Amino acid sequence: QVQLVESGGGLVQPGGSLRLSCAASGSISSIYAMGWYRQAPGKERELVARIFASDGSRSYADSVKGRFTISRDNGKNTVYLQMDSLKPEDTAVYYCNMKRTLFDTNYWGQGTQVTVSS
Repeated sequence: QVQLVESGGGLVQPGGSLRLSCAASGSISSIYAMGWYRQAPGKERELVARIFASDGSRSYADSVKGRFTISRDNGKNTVYLQMDSLKPEDTAVYYCNMKRTLFDTNYWGQGTQVTVSS
């Protein structure tokens, strides 16, 4: 089994920054991709950012491009999401996601609340 543990959420004012971390542990022989999703009240869960292990390529939702940066520490099986210039519409529960291979099941963290408000 795989466990994903997130940390770093909280309350921040508009324009502020937060850094989320997600540490993966368990039965991990390889990683295909790690990423962050978010779900706001009354909305569907959406992809925020993803990083692929093979070449380190990254993809971002249009709404966060230029403000959020995803990175990964390969040695620690940890993924980070640096969130700058936060907006109230970024308020959501953020979930870490991982797949060990392209056809693997999706593994999810427990979620961490991010609230952007003055």
